[in-house]
Amino acid sequence: MRILNPVECRVLAVLVEKERTVPDTYPLSLNALVSGCNQKTSRDPVMNLREAEVQEALDSLRSLSLVIESSGAKVMRYGHNAERGLGLPALSVVLLASLMLRGGQTAAELRINTERMHRFADTSSVEGFLDEMAARAEAAGGPVVRLLARRSGEREARWVHLVGGVPAEPSITAPSPSTVDPPADELADLRRRIATLEDRLARVEQALEEVRGAGR
Repeated sequence: MRILNPVECRVLAVLVEKERTVPDTYPLSLNALVSGCNQKTSRDPVMNLREAEVQEALDSLRSLSLVIESSGAKVMRYGHNAERGLGLPALSVVLLASLMLRGGQTAAELRINTERMHRFADTSSVEGFLDEMAARAEAAGGPVVRLLARRSGEREARWVHLVGGVPAEPSITAPSPSTVDPPADELADLRRRIATLEDRLARVEQALEEVRGAGR
């Protein structure tokens, strides 16, 4: 399969996310999909895509058997076919989608950030899926994630996806002498609270967009 561009990655990842977080509105209309792509929360980078750009990405992904189009009551709706199209188990696709939506993350961060899509038992189970994706044979499509080298001042190494190509290695910088890392348990709790708030805001944005779309 060819390398996906950033818009295609965002569209595919949003479809994976919304299937699990808002199943009542999945498959998504084009309007809802654009809203999900342009969310201000749980996205890195934040995008401002137009309908035409999202539609173009949908057409490309459909040609790769990664997206399925269906007729709704009033509008066309779109779902993903990532498991079959990428040849990956469903939970691997969940982790891959988070990497495409939020950028590089540690295994612990991935476990927190994917809670609404799937609650992994522990960080070790997340690492197991990541290791399998990183070691995938070329005959099966090759690796789709990579563990970057741990930078100075970081407690854990970060994972990145390869669906959009091989990312540039981050520059290694020395930590500031005045920097004091918070305890790991406090940091994990803070990240969990931030993720919860981001998810709540994202659901509000999604609901508002659906209301606006219904009134058009």
